[in-house]
Amino acid sequence: MKIFILLFSLIAFASGQSRPNVVIVITDDQGYGDLACHGNPVIKTPNLDKLYSESTVLTDYHVAPTCSPTRAALLSGHWTNRTGVWHTIMGRSMIRENEITLGQHFQQDYATAMFGKWHLGDNYPYRPEDRGFEEVYRHGGGGVGQTPDVWNNSYFDGAYFHNGKIEKAKGFCTDVFFQKAHEFIKKKAKSDEPFLAYISTNAPHGPLHCPQKYLDLYKDQKAGIAAFFGMITNIDDNVGKTRKLLVDLGIEENTIFIFTTDNGTATGRNVFNAGMRGQKGSEYDGGHRVPMFIHWPAAELNEHRKIDTLCHAIDLVPTLLDVCEVENVAKVKFDGTTLKDLIASEIDINWPNRMIITDSQRVVDPIKWRKSAVMSQRYRLVNGEELYDIKADPGQEKNISKANPNQVAKMRAFYDQWWADLEPTFAQTTEIQLGHPDHPKVTMTAHDWLNTSPPWHQGMIRGAKGGDRAKFGGHWAIKVLEEGTYTVSLLRWPEEANHPINATLPPGKNVPGASKAFRTTKGVAIKATAAALLLNGKEIATKTVGRKDTAISFTTKLIKGSHAIAPIFRSAKGETGAFYCIIEKQP
Repeated sequence: MKIFILLFSLIAFASGQSRPNVVIVITDDQGYGDLACHGNPVIKTPNLDKLYSESTVLTDYHVAPTCSPTRAALLSGHWTNRTGVWHTIMGRSMIRENEITLGQHFQQDYATAMFGKWHLGDNYPYRPEDRGFEEVYRHGGGGVGQTPDVWNNSYFDGAYFHNGKIEKAKGFCTDVFFQKAHEFIKKKAKSDEPFLAYISTNAPHGPLHCPQKYLDLYKDQKAGIAAFFGMITNIDDNVGKTRKLLVDLGIEENTIFIFTTDNGTATGRNVFNAGMRGQKGSEYDGGHRVPMFIHWPAAELNEHRKIDTLCHAIDLVPTLLDVCEVENVAKVKFDGTTLKDLIASEIDINWPNRMIITDSQRVVDPIKWRKSAVMSQRYRLVNGEELYDIKADPGQEKNISKANPNQVAKMRAFYDQWWADLEPTFAQTTEIQLGHPDHPKVTMTAHDWLNTSPPWHQGMIRGAKGGDRAKFGGHWAIKVLEEGTYTVSLLRWPEEANHPINATLPPGKNVPGASKAFRTTKGVAIKATAAALLLNGKEIATKTVGRKDTAISFTTKLIKGSHAIAPIFRSAKGETGAFYCIIEKQP
């Protein structure tokens, strides 16, 4: 019997070999059951199936039930609610400034890069380039065509943020993100520099678009399934190309290749859900139990082996720091634990019993017990009331709480302690920072409005959804770093559209798939007559909106500290928040 040696890094240093490279592929809205190797009878995932057959597989690995919270946990090693990320919009998807990400840890010894979906903040200090990733190629917000993304983006021939600057691209978004990752990997392999490549796809998140050849693979399925599965098969092809590239470059042996996803399935549940209850957003296992494959030939992690021990996304950072011998210079106290010994040994070890928690808040401020699951190796306590024996009842059909009051009390006590630890941090609102010399021009979008339901994609922006109310109650939370005079510009359309505030926009072109692209929505006129600027609930300035105005600008003094800023447009129907706002500090 072989012994898995994750102490390989020590041997490598002694022999003059480089540190292991790390490639992490995380997909969006792909569930545990959306893989052929997990039993799905329809989907075609030959490359991921091969990876599964050559990897150590964590079968009881959990994340948050939605995307931003999972990414916050995965990259910080902290509970999502500790990081300030418990929603995907409303200013609650920005990872707190005091969190140290995987990129920041690895930046000491590695070349670091991220590609695709970040979804942890689009302004300083929350962007990936602010958080340890030296090479960044991404879309804005939580998906291509969402509100913070480049205007009129669709899944094909889009434009993306390359180290902060907009660059046009050709091809399907997933292909583009992997192509850019391959360029980075080739460059670092040539220079023999260890690297961390974080490849985070927005697919198969909706809208459901993919190249026609992938739709054709599933022509016997309903349109939504055909597109959803087609997007996954496209990812599968790209995973195969990436693994082949590592072999061709001669670096596969000493590269840790990780595949995982960010939450339960969004679309595939009715085809196959691996016997689980729930899907994306759910507190039941179908919402947060996801794939986790780890492949590393140099440490003998290249044969199929299942580990059924309960694990969580918070374990990834401490594990990678441990096996890659990267020092925790910031002395972060992780909520997760290193899994080095768990995945290094074929023989049973005395792995301690643990409880972990996941929840789906999706509100402005967390609510105790809301859509929560307290998990142990055997049990699930759902919403503080329902108890399931997950071993005997993996579909979570029989609530056994009344017959097991002691187990319920034990798990409730653990949650109470967890909540008491995290609750004091909830008031630490993540704020968009103004006046930093490295980020003098700040563009805020409606995606991050607080205290109101924001328009989170560009179809909603085009349709003026979230506007035309009697009184606009939202605001952006800002932090002024340096007192001074600032220009605040209110826009109905993004700056790159260069379009009058009160003008309509024709629909844009659609792309292949089961959904309509966000840009196919006709842009309606808001008929604004005036623009006003509110600061901390007080109106400080107003101006008339002219027929040709593309922006209304105010010059105002902002004092150092935290503020609530609410730029609005007024019409005969009421008030509409400015969907975009640009703030620049004056010399």
